[in-house]
Formats: sequence, C-alpha cells, structure tokens
Amino acid sequence: MTAKRTEWKNDDELLEIIRTELYTAVIGDIMDKMGLLHQFLPPEIQPLHPDMFIAGRAMTVLEADVLECGPYESSNPILKKPFGLMLEALDDLKKNEVYICTGSSPDYALWGELMSTRAQILGAAGAIVDGYSRDTKGILHLNFPAFSYGNYAQDQAPRGKVIDFRVPVEIKGVLINPGDIVVGDIDGVCIVPKQHEVEVVSLALEKARGEKMVQKKILEGMSAKEAFEKYGIM
Repeated sequence: MTAKRTEWKNDDELLEIIRTELYTAVIGDIMDKMGLLHQFLPPEIQPLHPDMFIAGRAMTVLEADVLECGPYESSNPILKKPFGLMLEALDDLKKNEVYICTGSSPDYALWGELMSTRAQILGAAGAIVDGYSRDTKGILHLNFPAFSYGNYAQDQAPRGKVIDFRVPVEIKGVLINPGDIVVGDIDGVCIVPKQHEVEVVSLALEKARGEKMVQKKILEGMSAKEAFEKYGIM
C-alpha cells in the first residue's frame, strides 16, 4: 500500500482534513491493512461528551504514584514539587498538541477544568488521560475535548506527580511517541505513528470517500454483496 501526500501543505491543513473527513474507524482499518495492529488505546478511554473529537500531535506526559502521607525528605527534587512537573508540562503545550498522560494507577483524576482552561488558551487540541478526569461540568462548559476513564473527583495532588514529559510512553501495549498523530472520537482513540502518517491519512481519505459512494449505491438499491464485489469496501 502506497500513497503520496497531495492534499495538505502543513499541519494545520492536515489536521483540518482529519477533523472534517476522517474518523477513528476508517483510520484504524487502514492501519490494520498496513500491519499496524495495536494502535487503539483501551476502550475505557472515552470522550466526556459524544460529540468531542480530537486530532492533534501527541505531547506525552509520564505520571507516577507518589503518596504524600506526611513530611519526608525525597532525594528527587522533582518529587518535592506539589505536582511534580505537571505545571511545566501543561505550560509547554503548543498549538494542535494533545496532552496525553499515563503511568499512574487509575485511582485519581489526571485532568480538570483549570488544566483545560490553560490548554485551551495555548491552542491545544485536547487531553487524553489513562485514568479519570474531574470538574466535568466546567470542562463541558469550555467545550474542551477531554477523554478519560470517566468522572471521578479524587485529586492527583497527594497521590501522583508528573515525572517527565515529551518522552515515549506506552498505554496498554500502544507505544506513543511525541509528535505522533492522535485521533479520538466516540469510538475510541487511535495513534498514528509519525513515520506512517502520510500513507495512513492519504489511504484513509480514499477509503472514507469510497464509503460515501458505496453508501449512496446501497441507498439506490445495490446489495451489500454487489457493492463489496464492485468497490471492495464494506
């Protein structure tokens, strides 16, 4: 399978194409055919609202459980900070980037309203956490795309800290490198490796447009079998 980039000149155009014409199912189908079989994050990670859609570049964040149960002296200066490097990671977000955090136990919220507010001001595309989010009404009011295990108010502050960011991370067997394309919708979240993005997006566009044509033929009376034999799409 080969494809050439013909329809976008920069990241803004590429991500706009993904937002307007593509969705996780068709992107996943293409990656399956390319042998990239483990690119979907676990199904527990869902949008806070069914209409939320994310298309952006991964800004990876590594969290760790750090229990604050009283005064103690850490040999790691990062752990002396209230949230570790979380505030630095948040402030480092760039336009079209997705804050994507993992590494901790899923026992507390990794994302909230104030984080969403700052991320939105910076032009970030959304947030995806391998755990819970909180301040749900506030995030929904902002209409900031956020994906998580669901709503749970227990805070990360005394339980976890960010220990690094812009590093490779793994979520349930899915490797995510900084700069990979992240696409999320009501059907889940998939990761498109940067080195494959041109081929994946180009072929996904072909398939998505082909699916619309097949749907039109079926609405006109063509059988599913005939449509698949003629167009190879179903």
